[in-house]
Amino acid sequence: MKGMIISVASGKGGTGKTTIATNLAVPLSEKAQLLDCDVEQPNAHLFLNPTFTHSVKVTVPVPHVDEKKCNLCGKCAEICQFKAIVVIGKSVLTFPDMCHSCGGCVEVCPEKAITERGREVGLIERGYADGLDFVHGRLRVGEAMSPPLIKKLRTYQDTSKATIIDAPPGTSCPVIAAMKGTDFVLLVTEPTPFGLYDLKLAAGAVRILGIPCGIIINRSDLGDNRVKEFADEEGIPVLLEIPFDRRIAEIYSRGELIVEVMPEWKERFLGLYESITRIANRD
Repeated sequence: MKGMIISVASGKGGTGKTTIATNLAVPLSEKAQLLDCDVEQPNAHLFLNPTFTHSVKVTVPVPHVDEKKCNLCGKCAEICQFKAIVVIGKSVLTFPDMCHSCGGCVEVCPEKAITERGREVGLIERGYADGLDFVHGRLRVGEAMSPPLIKKLRTYQDTSKATIIDAPPGTSCPVIAAMKGTDFVLLVTEPTPFGLYDLKLAAGAVRILGIPCGIIINRSDLGDNRVKEFADEEGIPVLLEIPFDRRIAEIYSRGELIVEVMPEWKERFLGLYESITRIANRD
């Protein structure tokens, strides 16, 4: 039986996305895995303290030009939409950091002067935390594009388990790479004008992808009711509200999990998973 894939996303950083992802995954324990796809700043491991057993460098193909074969025709530069390869005078220059690894330059070169070499973009580490299968990625410092690393990280999904994905914040390409092909998206927000604005953007992206979603309101007793009003207007269920509680803040600041310190929250997160399952199966 195929396990459900749940992506935990937010339109902005700092809403509690990683808190939700880790506290949702841990109660499911050996029945689930957690993929931290926030590769620019992964921090789920700080709460899980996993023992890593596997590490692999991730590379993407970039062009390498044999200038002895090159006739300077410029066809490679013409096809590249990102100016990652250009002909200047009697030289061909490549800019690996700008390359999107489409392979077009290799295909159009009449002299077969262009081959591909691997360029490291990041690292994937896999381990376990009390039975929970955990995988995260770390983007290479200075790397501009994270989707290739996220896509590689997604290949570690165990289809026999429930997969919880901690997506990057925002609504750009990295987020789409983390959400695409999932069964459900949890949108984490807070009841503030900024939270509402970014929630609308995130909900719009999920709508385009055609994935069922639900909302979690963090620090729910602050701010106003406009997030709930938006949810009602859009027909998006509010599945969980987490109050602004000093105890929860202290637990978080110590790098601990709410579900392990406050047993009542373990039941709430298990109930959250059951709600997601019902909605996803219904849709």
